[in-house]
Amino acid sequence: MSTSRRSFVLAIAAGAVAGPALAQPQAPALAPADKALVDKAVAYLEGLTEAKARFVQTAPGGQVSRGVVYLKRPGKARFAYDPPSGLLVVSDGGNVSVADSRLKTFDKYPLVATPLSLFLAKNIRFDRGVQVTGVTRAADGFTISARDGRKQTAGQIALTFRNDPLTLVGWAVTDAQRRVTRVQLLDLAPVSGLDSRLFSLRDPRQGLGRGKM
Repeated sequence: MSTSRRSFVLAIAAGAVAGPALAQPQAPALAPADKALVDKAVAYLEGLTEAKARFVQTAPGGQVSRGVVYLKRPGKARFAYDPPSGLLVVSDGGNVSVADSRLKTFDKYPLVATPLSLFLAKNIRFDRGVQVTGVTRAADGFTISARDGRKQTAGQIALTFRNDPLTLVGWAVTDAQRRVTRVQLLDLAPVSGLDSRLFSLRDPRQGLGRGKM
């Protein structure tokens, strides 16, 4: 598996590959001010029906990859890497497919087992299945850290938002070995009328091929 492909699988599918979680301490109850920020972030994400952005991914070893991401809530996303990478990652609402045209590989993960499900769900609930472990403030925004509240998987995801206007600017996934993969979103903006074919990806090994969008 290539470094870029491995790091993206880590970034979006850490829940699927991390393995059984170790015992985790119960997170303390959120302070009212922190809960207000979480509620604000949830309302923003649920209102973000279609969007597009450039992304910059930094792997645990420092390798940097770039591309374009399309989001269509609920459940759908497409991450297309810039050349020369042959990596394409698509969530169709039920599964996340990872295709590498250079390595001629194809993998699939249930969306619910990946961090993407945290903000692609139709109704985002931080009180069911997801446990908020902290809210950190910065001069221009804040970060919400969360983990699998069912304790079935290890690792943690941290969603970062910018204020004025409220915008998702990226996330960081920490796996069970405490390796961190970061995805930064550049100029995330609402769009409309995204082609449904953007969110469909077939296994090229089955001879079905896939269209270039």
